Amino acid sequence: MNRTALLIIDVQQAFDDPAYGQRNNPQAEDNIALLLADWRRHKRPVIHIRHDSAEKQSKLRPGLPGNAIKQQALPVPGEPVFGKSVNSAFIGTGLEDYLRVNEIDSLVVAGLTTDHCVSTSVRMAGNLGFDVTLVADATATFERTARDGSHYSAEDIHAISLLSLDGEFCAVKTTAETLNS
Repeated sequence: MNRTALLIIDVQQAFDDPAYGQRNNPQAEDNIALLLADWRRHKRPVIHIRHDSAEKQSKLRPGLPGNAIKQQALPVPGEPVFGKSVNSAFIGTGLEDYLRVNEIDSLVVAGLTTDHCVSTSVRMAGNLGFDVTLVADATATFERTARDGSHYSAEDIHAISLLSLDGEFCAVKTTAETLNS
């Protein structure tokens, strides 16, 4: 039994909204599709996480078009989808129980956004004892402006987020490295 699952986090239509600002890794969804195809071809477990926001103004609320999973990451029958309303894929979802019952001890993580739900979920997975690989070019984030007006590019936020996770909570790899390992 393969004990490594592909965990796809929040690859949803809302993140195409220009209001989020500039994004890095425009190829992230294509790389996610490559990972999915490989996992499915080898009949390895795939798990989807969908952000079901409870915030009234959020484009990620259930029932809105932005809540829908993007075409490149659509689940197929038999692949579980866990809805969450906070940043961690483990809080209030049953994900940890699912992984334990199915004897999955390793995760390969991809999705949106690097510095929010992906980072939070990777940190928690590492703390729960899972062996985690985070696929750098199958994740992405957006530019930010700090309260003091300082601007940070999406690429800088992405790089710093990966740096803070690598070696402590996960191993950061590329799609090619992941597929060839």
